[in-house]
Amino acid sequence: MDSEVAGPAPRRSGLALVVLALLAERPMHPYLMQRLIRERGKDTVVNVASRNSVNQTVERLRRDGQIAVQETTREGNRPERTVFRITGAGRTTLHRWMREILSRPAREFPELPAGLSFAALFGPDEVRQWLEHRAAELERSLAELSQRPPDLPRVFLLEDEYRSAMVDAELRWVRGIVGELRRGTLTWDTERLRSFGWDEPGRPGSSVHRKES
Repeated sequence: MDSEVAGPAPRRSGLALVVLALLAERPMHPYLMQRLIRERGKDTVVNVASRNSVNQTVERLRRDGQIAVQETTREGNRPERTVFRITGAGRTTLHRWMREILSRPAREFPELPAGLSFAALFGPDEVRQWLEHRAAELERSLAELSQRPPDLPRVFLLEDEYRSAMVDAELRWVRGIVGELRRGTLTWDTERLRSFGWDEPGRPGSSVHRKES
């Protein structure tokens, strides 16, 4: 059994948070973690890029002393499975991460604002078509989020409520912009903007528009 000597402060990530939270429920092996992540829909709120992502996160948390090996088991001809448990340091880390996540807005970098910042490179009609497609995708996402399992305590649905609110707000905004583009109340001439020199220092939209501190 591994010792509970904590290593360096672990790097916070959504998947590391999920692993610690699952092990706070009870000891389990990575395969069960992966199954619960899928069954509970956590793969829609954290990035599980591949099956090996959970294993890599588990190994990093073990190395940092946040979790430890409880036992290794084998059933019949199946491969050995290592069962992990959360350590005292891991519980402290889980509590700290939860406090930080829920109490402090984080500076995140979603792709949409980055794309919108360069919308002027393309014509209004093309941008409108892209946003119309986005609106349709958002409508589908909102419909899926509305299909909540019955009889679950509301605390288990808070993440879906939050995501629904965010998707609904984005959908309303995108529809508004699409409407302005259709009516022509929002429009631009790409070539005219180029001649205006939008990438000159100090121009709106320029990469050097903000003064360096």
